[in-house]
Amino acid sequence: MQRGVAYGVMAGALWGMVFLVPRVLPDFSPLLLSAGRYTMYGVVSLAAALPIARSLVKRLTRADLGALVKLALAGNLLYYLLLTAAVHMVGIAPASLIVGVLPVTVTLLGRRDHGAVPLARLAWPLAMVMAGIACINVDVFTVADSTPVSIVTKLAGLACAVGALACWTWFAVENTRYLQRQTHFSGNEWSVLWGVITGALGAALWLVVAVLPSGSLQSTLADTRWHTFWALNLALAIGASWLGNGLWNAASKRLPLTLSGQLIVFETLFALLYAFIYDQRLPRPLETAAIVLLVAGVSWSVRQHAGDASSGERSIEEKAQVSAH
Repeated sequence: MQRGVAYGVMAGALWGMVFLVPRVLPDFSPLLLSAGRYTMYGVVSLAAALPIARSLVKRLTRADLGALVKLALAGNLLYYLLLTAAVHMVGIAPASLIVGVLPVTVTLLGRRDHGAVPLARLAWPLAMVMAGIACINVDVFTVADSTPVSIVTKLAGLACAVGALACWTWFAVENTRYLQRQTHFSGNEWSVLWGVITGALGAALWLVVAVLPSGSLQSTLADTRWHTFWALNLALAIGASWLGNGLWNAASKRLPLTLSGQLIVFETLFALLYAFIYDQRLPRPLETAAIVLLVAGVSWSVRQHAGDASSGERSIEEKAQVSAH
């Protein structure tokens, strides 16, 4: 169990980098960041798929391909576009705390799939989550920024964070439902295919970058910034996507459901830790309150759901996180 907890914490530490990279690269648009990250992710996935490519292609159906494209668009490209936009406009703390509600939203959306938890039992956990979101919203609109940001920009940033949460919630539920319906691919094989399709879509984004006005950004950025851009995206592809998912799978095999579900919150906590270190500051009072309320609310909700799960059944949150990021 101790080893499983360590694996879960390390996975969260790697996933937290996803929120930091847009903060480190503010001069790159969300479109460029998404194109770069998922192109590299596709390269890594393709390398993993080559040894079994012939077997995968033989079993791949038109329905599988359609599902992979939809999942990659919602769960990767659109999600990361909205997430990076949110980080650029309101910062890491609000974006990560709003997206950190994921275990609760996935549980609510997928209730009919894996045993309903009465909403009355989720009332207090959800109230804590809503109170935490209220705290972070109040903080966003009351803090005095060193670089003034308009109210419209802040509202747009919070809307992008909510949109990213919605995208990943839909992806998590739909991905799990599809995996339950099809039996000709293992979880790891499906993840590899998903990564290859995502890489192809990420490469296609460069065509969009080339025709949009933002494409001129390529000629104005220094070579050193592009080196940093590709190095960080390679780190995300190998660390957050490949190694992070592997560590989470290892943790899930060693831990009881009630514990492994709660370890998902380490992604949010590490994202916040990286943000405070990068900005060289401590969390403000309202940020601290939001962290405490959200972590407590999400953990409580997971425990309530896990209490109704049958022995040996994996929760939808766990299954979704196998392919996360």
